[in-house]
Amino acid sequence: MKTSDAAPRHILHIDLDAFFVSVERLLDSSLVGVPVIIGGGTDSQKGVVSACSYEARTFGVHSAMPIVVARRLCPHGVFIRSTPGMYSRYSGMVTEIMAEESPLFEKASIDEFYVDLSGMERFYGSFKWSEQLRSKIIKETGLPVSFGLSSNKTVAKIATDFCKPNGKINVPAHQIQSFLFPLAVDRIPGVGRQTAAELKELGIDSIGQLQAVPAHFLVKSFGKWGHYLWEKAHGIDDSPVLSYREEKSMSREITLSEDTTDPALLRTLVTGMTDELAFELRVSNRLTGCVSIKIRYSDFETHTKQQVISPSSNEQDILPKVRALLQKVFTRRTRVRLIGVRFSSLCSGATQGELFRDTEPLLKLRSASDKIRLKYGKDVLGWAAGKNQKS
Repeated sequence: MKTSDAAPRHILHIDLDAFFVSVERLLDSSLVGVPVIIGGGTDSQKGVVSACSYEARTFGVHSAMPIVVARRLCPHGVFIRSTPGMYSRYSGMVTEIMAEESPLFEKASIDEFYVDLSGMERFYGSFKWSEQLRSKIIKETGLPVSFGLSSNKTVAKIATDFCKPNGKINVPAHQIQSFLFPLAVDRIPGVGRQTAAELKELGIDSIGQLQAVPAHFLVKSFGKWGHYLWEKAHGIDDSPVLSYREEKSMSREITLSEDTTDPALLRTLVTGMTDELAFELRVSNRLTGCVSIKIRYSDFETHTKQQVISPSSNEQDILPKVRALLQKVFTRRTRVRLIGVRFSSLCSGATQGELFRDTEPLLKLRSASDKIRLKYGKDVLGWAAGKNQKS
């Protein structure tokens, strides 16, 4: 089994408590202190719970639960639709703070981060630094934050879960075994209801009981997963914090085979590029918050214009903005040599459909189109105005 004689690492796990609910409460203070369930619509019985407040959880509501069941368990709860663009925006704010302050950080999800503070304890207390980072996030975003600090990612994450909501805890290397001992086995990341039930059948309810089981027995019972369970129960995790790298923009450019002053052709080209980029946003579950147009004339003079927009991956939202920018930037009579479209201020999330414009048939059509393009290539379908015009 893995062991290490090296000096203990210092790994911080940051979690934005009940993140979606916390963002909604920043937008509407009347939601503070009441059971909040996000998912479906206020009049809808369809869909599943995407997030819920701690108040709602006391009634048995949890994520991925059918909305109809959540309504039965918590009929007095406030049911609201999600606003993914806002979640992405606030996640981006925290990501910027992490990038400014952290020596090395990993963005594990929209609301979770790891920071490697190894070595900093010699100059500046790791726990004190973590407290100050947490305070900065709370001050600048208004979001509640919990964190766990330990010698590896697994224990740090378990520690964060242990001290929620809005808590903080330090689990030094020499205290890991005693900290884990009394906790339920489903505190281990990746141990869900099925694995917990299987362990319970073996008489194992706590991590301490799991620690007492020989590794070979767990491997025999669970295969490779048993090896994972043994390591995590003993607080062993050598996985590194992976340096965060996020693509800041995406773009398409076309150099024309013949320079042109034809506005209809330019409009067709930007339509096709916008459609491609919007498709790439959707399949990567991202949104753009800024669009740009670039034109290079035959004399190599280059002009660009950009516009900040509400975060979206829907070409119906984005295309009118791109076409308007084209009208503003294409002001010369000189022939155009190159034209490009760029999406920037990218963030995680999916566009929420608009109630009256995005009808169910239209949403199904877009979904079916994306699936076909994923299977047969992105060029097989697209806006008619943007097809077969590339040079």
